[in-house]
Amino acid sequence: MAATGKENQAAAFYTCSTGQELTFAGANSTTPWSVEEVVASIPGGAPTTNSSSPVPFFHMLERLKTTKREGWRRFGISHGESISDHMYRMAMITMFAPPSLSSRLNIPNCTKMALVHDMAEALVGDITPVDGVSKPEKNRRESTTMDYFTNSLLGKVNGSMTGKELKAVWQEYEDSETPDSKFVHDVDKIELVLQMVEYERVHETKLDLGEFSWVASRIALPEVREWADELLKEREEFWGGKAHSTYGADQEPDSKVLRQKLEYYGNGNKAGKE
Repeated sequence: MAATGKENQAAAFYTCSTGQELTFAGANSTTPWSVEEVVASIPGGAPTTNSSSPVPFFHMLERLKTTKREGWRRFGISHGESISDHMYRMAMITMFAPPSLSSRLNIPNCTKMALVHDMAEALVGDITPVDGVSKPEKNRRESTTMDYFTNSLLGKVNGSMTGKELKAVWQEYEDSETPDSKFVHDVDKIELVLQMVEYERVHETKLDLGEFSWVASRIALPEVREWADELLKEREEFWGGKAHSTYGADQEPDSKVLRQKLEYYGNGNKAGKE
């Protein structure tokens, strides 16, 4: 998901658990985004690097608990899910792959991938398709961050093996070539659709989040599509004939929004995230 919730904002601000805002270079900033700049702004100072202890990395993970999934903020949901909230439910969902799917997958690897795939957002923030950050630039920021985690924070922990394993699982998800990664990409999408339906329920038909329903049409695996179909049926029953928006392969968002989403989700299953 997101970074600012505003397409043309020059810098994105994230609020950590202390309430202090941290600045990240945005789409229109003249200063290239860097890990060093973000780390230097962390309350209490940058974490200790080149340590044989994983504790500095454990502290870094706290940021995933306090950084919100930004796409919802554009709709006034200011106290929504965090990045770790999203990844935790994804991890649980991977364990429910039906036999027709689990027999072809390494489920423990899928669960690990769900817990790792957005890890870089601890420093990068949650960038969405509407934030004005190109997909290549987003990839650069995330890859640089993962290198910082695995080399500077975990390079001397357990002989660097744990860090290398995390980076390998993260890269597998990014490449989206293996059956495991394709499944986890679909799980990423179904988790978003779940949250969309749940936020609409909380707001009792006063909030239409149909813009996100398009994501269900990008789900590739039939087993996961079946879950999505059930969710969208639930959504229609919830709205009960009241006016609301729904998008899919037959009714796509406007051309600008569609271009933004296709850059992140691609024309097939190899894609980014909302």
